[in-house]
Amino acid sequence: MSILQANKWLIGNISAGLIASATLWEGTKYYAYYDIVGVPTVCMGYTGSGIVFGRRYTQAECTNYLKTELVIHSTGVLNCIKKPLKENEFSALTLFTYNVGISGACSSRAFSLFNTGNTIAACDALAHSPLGKPVWSYTNNGAVFVNGLYKRRLYEKAMCLGEGNV
Repeated sequence: MSILQANKWLIGNISAGLIASATLWEGTKYYAYYDIVGVPTVCMGYTGSGIVFGRRYTQAECTNYLKTELVIHSTGVLNCIKKPLKENEFSALTLFTYNVGISGACSSRAFSLFNTGNTIAACDALAHSPLGKPVWSYTNNGAVFVNGLYKRRLYEKAMCLGEGNV
């Protein structure tokens, strides 16, 4: 897929606000751990290769992992969204994608709505189904509701809509 010309200015545009938001929601742990679904994780939500249990990671390593992953996930956003994005929308979609993965985000109802130009509904779809039920807030194949994930989805929705100081 190619990136929409109107969005090319966003390539590699990882704002301080996006980094702060990712850090807020992911937290920072300098030792490897298993996340709530059992995936090996370190630093600020890094789940890639090379994680070593029992090793202490440095702040610099954690920051580098986060920035690298945000660039990868934001490029995924830009490859999936085919309408011009505002910076707040781009940041919200990148934060969402960093949590749910590029494939999940690109196949989501929210991204589909963005591509049809229905921005308000798309932002709401980051957090809610058409019937208003929380989405992307469950683990164990939808069996366990996680309030922290739902709060994150509401944060991403507000960021997407440009509301408040998120």
